[in-house]
Amino acid sequence: MFPEYDVIVVGAGHAGCEAAVAAANMGSKVLLITMNMQTIAQMSCNPAMGGVAKGQIVREVDAMGGYSGIVTDHTMIQFRMLNLSKGPAMWSPRAQSDRMAFALKWRKMLEDNHSIDFWQEMVSSIIVKNGVVKGVRTSMGIEIMSKAVVLTNGTFLNGVIHIGEKRFGGGRAGEKSATGITEQLTELGFEAGRMKTGTPARIDGRSLDYSAMEVQHGDENPTGFSFTDTPRLENQIPCHITYTNEKVHEILRTGFEFSPMFAGRIQGRGPRYCPSIEDKIDRFADKERHQLFIEPEGRDTCEIYVNGFSSSLPEDVQYKAMTYIPGFKNVKMFRPGYAIEYDYFPPTQLQMSLETRLVKNLFFAGQINGTTGYEEAACQGLIAGVNAHLAIHDLEPLVLARSEAYAGVLIDDLVTKGTEEPYRMFTSRAEYRILLRQDNADIRLTPLLHKLGMHNLDERMARVEEKLKNISLIRKHFTETGVSPDLMNGYLRELGSAPLNQQVKLASVLSRPMVSMHGMMDAVPALKHYLSAFDDETLNLAEIEMKYEGYIQKEREMAEKMSRLEDVRLLDSFDYHKISSLSFEAREKLSRLRPRTIGQASRISGVTPSDISVLLIHTGR
Repeated sequence: MFPEYDVIVVGAGHAGCEAAVAAANMGSKVLLITMNMQTIAQMSCNPAMGGVAKGQIVREVDAMGGYSGIVTDHTMIQFRMLNLSKGPAMWSPRAQSDRMAFALKWRKMLEDNHSIDFWQEMVSSIIVKNGVVKGVRTSMGIEIMSKAVVLTNGTFLNGVIHIGEKRFGGGRAGEKSATGITEQLTELGFEAGRMKTGTPARIDGRSLDYSAMEVQHGDENPTGFSFTDTPRLENQIPCHITYTNEKVHEILRTGFEFSPMFAGRIQGRGPRYCPSIEDKIDRFADKERHQLFIEPEGRDTCEIYVNGFSSSLPEDVQYKAMTYIPGFKNVKMFRPGYAIEYDYFPPTQLQMSLETRLVKNLFFAGQINGTTGYEEAACQGLIAGVNAHLAIHDLEPLVLARSEAYAGVLIDDLVTKGTEEPYRMFTSRAEYRILLRQDNADIRLTPLLHKLGMHNLDERMARVEEKLKNISLIRKHFTETGVSPDLMNGYLRELGSAPLNQQVKLASVLSRPMVSMHGMMDAVPALKHYLSAFDDETLNLAEIEMKYEGYIQKEREMAEKMSRLEDVRLLDSFDYHKISSLSFEAREKLSRLRPRTIGQASRISGVTPSDISVLLIHTGR
C-alpha cells in the first residue's frame, strides 16, 4: 500500500509543516502524517506570527527556504515592526494573521509540493531495529517504512485539558490526544516529563464596545517577513487594548479554589513569560491592572482572541470576570480558556542536529523538545527536516552556531542546558544580537542552505548576491564622496548636530547620532539621485552596516574568538570519568550530555573555566 519513504514527519503543526517541506526541498520523498487533515498548520493559540526575537526567527526560517514567512505575508491582516525606538538589533517584525487563511495557505503550499504525500491517522509507535528507526506504526496497525522519522507531536502526547475541576483527554480543544509514543520511547530508555500551557477564551467581537478601548493600528508602511516578492499588505485591521481591574481580579480569585493549577492537579511547568491571568494576579498581587490585547482571528470572522487572559478557571468564573473588563460588559463567549498538560522529552537527549542520541535517524522538533511558540517550533522543524535528509545520505549535519542564527542559539540552549519549563526565545538569550538582526537573515543563512542543496533557493541566492553587490557600491560611494557644509548644515542644525566646517565624506556624516540616510538624501540632491537606483531594503541594510560598523566588527571578533573553542571537537568515545582533575559535576554532566565541542561544553551549567582548561590540555591544546 505504501512505498518506503525517505522521511516520515509525524504531526502537521508548525514544526511538522516546516520539517516536511525542508526534507522535500532537499530532495527526499516525504510522508506527512496528521490526525486531522483539516487542522494542518492550525494556529492553536494566538493568531499572530513574530514578535521580539520570534520575528527574527521567522525571517531566518524564510531565509533558509521555509514557508512560514511566505504564508504569513499572504495571510496577515496587520503588520508592526516592534522596538523601532531601540537599535536595529532589537527591531522585531510581528504580524496579526487570519487564522483560517493561514492554515489554508499552508496546506495549499504543502499540496503543491509533489515530493510530499499525506496520511490521516494517529501514529501509535515507531519501528526500531538495532537502534535505528525504520518507520512508524499507526493506530490501525499499518506499518509504514522510512529511512528517517521526525516527531513533531506538539501538545498531543497524552494531552490532558483542564477547565476548573473538569479534566479530559485532548491535544487541543475538540481533538483527541495521541497515545502510545511516550510509553514506547520510555521503554527504549528515553526520559519524559510533563509541561503545561494554556490559552484564553475566544469571544464574539460583535458583543464588544470598542469605543471603551485603545486602538492599536498597524504600521503606516507595512513590510513583511519573506525575502521573496510577497503581496503588499492592504486594508489593515486594527487591534485594541484594554485592561483588567480590581473587580475583575476579585471575581477571578473566587475561582482559585477550583483552579487545577493552584489545587495541584496540574503537575507540568507552565511558561514563565506567558502566565495565565490567575497566575499573574496571584504572583503580582500589587498590580491593579493587567494589559489585554484584543486580537481579531481574521478578516471574515467575528471571533476574537483575548491575548493576556489565558485561564483554566471554571468557565462561569472566566465569563463573569470578563464582563467587568472595559468594553466587555455585554461579552458573548464562544469557548472558555483552558490549560493543557502534555508529555515532552528533555532536549539534552538530542544531538545538535536534533537527532536523538538513543535511536539513529529519529529526530524531535517543536514542543516535544520543551519549547513554546509557533516560531520556535518552525525553526526546529526546518533544521530537523534538513538534517533527516542529510542523515540518510550519510552527510554532515547542519549545525548553526550561536553567532549565525537565533535558531542556533535556541537549539544550543536546548541541547546544552535543557529546559524544565516551556522555552521561549528572547533577544537577551543571544550574545551576538547586532549580528543576528532581522534585516540580514538572508545574507547570513541563504548561502548555507543553498550550498547544502535546498532546491528552492536558486532565485533567492541570486537576490542575496545582487544585494551584497549593491551594498558594496553604496558603502564605496559613502566612503569616497565628499559633501560640503552648505549642503549639509541646514539638515544638521535641524537635528541639533554640530555643523560642518569643511567638506567631509558622506560616511562621516552618516556615523553621527540621529543622522539618517533618507535625511541626507533630502539635503543632497546628487545623493538622492545616486541612491534612487536601490530598493529600500538594500538602503536600510547598507545604512545599518555603515552606522554600526564598529559594534558589528567588535561582535564579529568576539564570535571568531569563541569559535576557536567551537572548532575543538570532543570525541563521542571520550571517557570523562577517567579525568580526575575534572570536577565531579563536570564529569557527570559531560558524560551525560556528550558535547560535540569545547565551546558547547563551556556552556553547560556546572562546567567551570578550570574544567575547560583541563579539557583543552587533554585535547592537545
